[in-house]
Amino acid sequence: MLRVLPFVLGLALSIYAVIDCVRTEESLVRGLPKLVWVFVILLFPFAGSVAWLVAGRPPRARPITPPRPRGPDDDPDFLRRL
Repeated sequence: MLRVLPFVLGLALSIYAVIDCVRTEESLVRGLPKLVWVFVILLFPFAGSVAWLVAGRPPRARPITPPRPRGPDDDPDFLRRL
């Protein structure tokens, strides 16, 4: 059982990396062309998958947070109207 676990985890990582690479838009892929990334992942399953996740995948977009509401004491317009 313990001998099979690294193989299963490596296979799962490779499948995830290939699917993620194929579904990523061509213009967002970094480093190499998308087709080359797929071949790298398939030829070198563990190293290629890690390389895709570190160097080829587009960076995550940070969520845009709305500005926090200010209290009346922090609002210059409110203080002018007093």
